[in-house]
Amino acid sequence: MNAVVATQTGLASLEGDKLSSLERLADGLGPAELYWIAAWSAARADQLQRGTVPAAPAKAIGDRLTILYGSQTGQAKRIATQLSARAEAAGLAVRLVRADSYPQRDLAKETHLVVVISTQGDAEPPDDARGLVEFILGKRAPRLPGLRYAVLGLGDSSYPEFCAIGRQLDARFAELGGSRLAPLGEADVDVDAVATPWTERAFEQARQALGTTQPAPRVTTLQPVPSRVTHQRDRPFAAAVLDNQSIVARDAGRDVRHLELSLEGSGLRYEPGDAVGVWPQNPAALVDQWLGLLKLDGEQVVYHDGKEWPLRRWLTHERELTRLSRPLIAAVADASGDQELAGVLRPDQSSRLTALLADLQPIDLWRRHPAAWSADELVAALRPQTPRLYSIASSQKAVGDEVHLTVAVIDYLAHGQRHWGAASSFLGASTDEHRLPVFIEENERFRLPKDDSRDVIMIGPGTGVAPFRAFVQERRETAARGRHWLFFGNRHFSSDFLYQIEWQAALRDGSLDRLELAFSRDGEAKVYVQQRIREQARDLYAWLQEGAHLYVCGDANHMAKDVHAALIEVAVSQGGQSHEQAREWLSGLLQQGRYARDVY
Repeated sequence: MNAVVATQTGLASLEGDKLSSLERLADGLGPAELYWIAAWSAARADQLQRGTVPAAPAKAIGDRLTILYGSQTGQAKRIATQLSARAEAAGLAVRLVRADSYPQRDLAKETHLVVVISTQGDAEPPDDARGLVEFILGKRAPRLPGLRYAVLGLGDSSYPEFCAIGRQLDARFAELGGSRLAPLGEADVDVDAVATPWTERAFEQARQALGTTQPAPRVTTLQPVPSRVTHQRDRPFAAAVLDNQSIVARDAGRDVRHLELSLEGSGLRYEPGDAVGVWPQNPAALVDQWLGLLKLDGEQVVYHDGKEWPLRRWLTHERELTRLSRPLIAAVADASGDQELAGVLRPDQSSRLTALLADLQPIDLWRRHPAAWSADELVAALRPQTPRLYSIASSQKAVGDEVHLTVAVIDYLAHGQRHWGAASSFLGASTDEHRLPVFIEENERFRLPKDDSRDVIMIGPGTGVAPFRAFVQERRETAARGRHWLFFGNRHFSSDFLYQIEWQAALRDGSLDRLELAFSRDGEAKVYVQQRIREQARDLYAWLQEGAHLYVCGDANHMAKDVHAALIEVAVSQGGQSHEQAREWLSGLLQQGRYARDVY
């Protein structure tokens, strides 16, 4: 029997639910993780054939480890999946489940629980965990005296409420009577620096608590099967720039670029709703500002964390220079001896901290609070550079081995100095001579409906319209039967109506049925998309009642909240619901996957 036949026969012998479970486990894993699982499976099969590993009996909830994850960008899922695979390899009975698929009634029966969850924007849970978080924090949550738990929070310390959801859940489980398997973990954007040792500790505690002393099995390394996809977050693809053009008028007041990148030869595939991760370089002018301000030599070699590079390389490629964070504020306050600055980090000063984080870049803080800094101290104080995610603005069915992005270039004057965005400036300045380090970040929560007869409502002001360009292209290519309704807003009709010609063509050819526009600076009163939502309340509610899917993309701190509030008003005015019923109705749409948000 050849390998192909053997593989097909093996898959055919799996029951439907087992095959579905296998597919869910493999979803989102990279080649290295899949190779590891393949090696472990081969060793396990050999042990079973030799009779050295008896088939495990079904275990009750109390005899297993449940790993829950809530993930907006995929990081929490990645960490939870890795922990699950390791625990299973050590002989533990494990259930890995996304938060919105978790039966809430099971919580009272759990005895060993690990939660990996991110915090979005201003103390918001990821969309796939909203319902469960509300349940756990609410009055219906059961007492949990028999629960041993561990919580790993993922966040970004450039936001004032760093890892707020992880903290709330950790405290709430204790309040309900649970005891910790491991202390609360709080991971910043350099996720693995905290997540790796934390998961190691949580794994060991869970193994001891469940009475399993069996070590992780030794497996024979198998020769990897060539994979179509070899490029990931830590091994990006060097994508050639095919096109980079401004899509706003010269007097628009800001630059928005449409980029087309080549994925030829990469093996990378994507779906509408996914994102492109870009590893940026900080602008040379910004690096020069730092070197001049601190009177440091860019050629001075700095050794840090096992790496040795000139300071200019550290500041250009390896360190975050444009996002302020709590640890940076603490470091500058300590170096300068400024007690007033240190006081901003007190819990009762959250409003001052929020204002500071929103207003300043790191270099502004250094200017305001001068101190002597060595090159080594600077590199140690700054956070590692991290990739930026951009919603994909194309359908691969329409553009082939390309990927398109919509990028607002951050470049402004403040506090008497010029400021830049790291990734947007990097992308905005790219030419056809450049190759950009990119990877695909899947977003399984932001997908078009599988039933192409379903209607689609898209709300995307500004660059938030990017994924909806991909949606319309995809539905045109697949000849989808459902209707399409786009809400778009920006400042001026004449200068920043992004993709205007394409939307007009889509209206003519029928791939877009309705288009609502809101240009906030064209009249005496500012008009935003949420006002258009209220104006179209009757039809919008009718579409949703008939099964339409609703999508929102863009700013998380203001637009997304205002749109959510407007949708509640729609349910109240058109559905005769109370505000509480309307909130539950929207929560139900989120749980069903009919209300999806890609907000940042």
